[in-house]
Amino acid sequence: MQQTRVSELNNNRIFLESQAARESNARSYPRRLPLAIKKAEGIQVTDMDGKVYYDCLAGAGTLALGHNHPVVVEAIKSTLDQKLPLHTLDITTPLKEAFVDELFASLPEQFARDARIHFCGPTGADAVEAAVKLAKTVTGRSGIFAFHGGYHGSTHAGMSLSGTLHQKGEIPGLMPDVHFLPYPYAYRCPFGVGGEQCQRLGIRYIRSILNDPESGVRPPAAMVLEIVQGEGGSIPAPAEWLREIRRITEQHGIVLIVDEVQTGFGRTGKLFAFEHAGILPDILVLSKAIGGSLPLSVLVYRKQFDCWRPGAHIGTFRGNQLAMAAGLASLRYINGRNIPEQAGLRGRQLMQRLLDLKAKVSEIGDVRGLGLMIGVEVVHGQGETDSLGQPLAHPELAASIQRKCFQRGLILELGGRHSSVIRFLPPLIVTASEIDAIAEIFSGAVREACGAAQEMNALA
Repeated sequence: MQQTRVSELNNNRIFLESQAARESNARSYPRRLPLAIKKAEGIQVTDMDGKVYYDCLAGAGTLALGHNHPVVVEAIKSTLDQKLPLHTLDITTPLKEAFVDELFASLPEQFARDARIHFCGPTGADAVEAAVKLAKTVTGRSGIFAFHGGYHGSTHAGMSLSGTLHQKGEIPGLMPDVHFLPYPYAYRCPFGVGGEQCQRLGIRYIRSILNDPESGVRPPAAMVLEIVQGEGGSIPAPAEWLREIRRITEQHGIVLIVDEVQTGFGRTGKLFAFEHAGILPDILVLSKAIGGSLPLSVLVYRKQFDCWRPGAHIGTFRGNQLAMAAGLASLRYINGRNIPEQAGLRGRQLMQRLLDLKAKVSEIGDVRGLGLMIGVEVVHGQGETDSLGQPLAHPELAASIQRKCFQRGLILELGGRHSSVIRFLPPLIVTASEIDAIAEIFSGAVREACGAAQEMNALA
């Protein structure tokens, strides 16, 4: 599309048609959220037709402070006005040192005082790749433990470590020696028991694999996990389960990689989600919000693991100075305004509104999450079960609810098993009144979608 032509356009349809004609078939969000964004501020975006939406996707959690927050905008302007370098590979600058200072000061002191940082390519997936390479280098082992429902990116290794089968179907020869373990997903417990018993059986199963000389699985280099599974359906791991996982990995010399690409920087009500359980990772993976809305990813790991040779993991854009400026400003704001605590309060407010709705709508099977990372699992409301005797997922109804929310001015994403979980990831600056407005829109969309589904069932 020529620039002169772009300036004449003023509606979504023409932009979406142009996008569909020129972008790859792998594009995903525009298929479910058909808009072209004209401007954005705070928790709202405005499309090319002038319609305003509450954005509860927020760059898949990247926009911790929402769109164009003043402290982020000022940090970017200041960097440009001072003619600071925008790209430095891994050559340091005063800005980079200040960013590292603030990040280390934000980590638990016991972890930070013995830590090293590595700047990766600008995506979380590249940081996951780096973490796996480092763990293998440290231990000399090849295997990796991952979890059912986990998501760690779309790169070759990231996809290998993720539970999402639809991405893997057409990609033969993924990274070998990855072994998947049960995550404590109480609503769909793989052992069929749920609750604390589900956690205990999962821990017992992991211990059995590692202690059974005939398990067929050698001790791995690392275990990679999310404290709250994001794409897997906003499933938080219980604190005691996480503490048991930390004990197991320490006992068996397994490097614990905690993927906080989506949970980091206040989203769960703590600055870092692992703090809820009082554990410390061996390698911490950070991205999304760390760059203050701009691309950046890092590893923070124990100093004793710093055995890489120079150039062992590189990437041209690991020196993104604008992202460091925006990230530094964001982190200072998050720490100075106690944003994690506010996210916890607003998350509990939204959770209660959703639980109240669940009590009235049988198609809402489960509501769970931590802080402002909440999932609503949609099921058939007549008590139907799947082959395992678990509530039957209803992806069509979930998609209908998402569409009706979008029509009413609320942007939400789907995830989880069968894409039947509606996910809330609003910016952490969302206010109490905005939470109420979001909950009202969602409630209306749920009732409308469920009513339409019931009418169709009656006609059938």
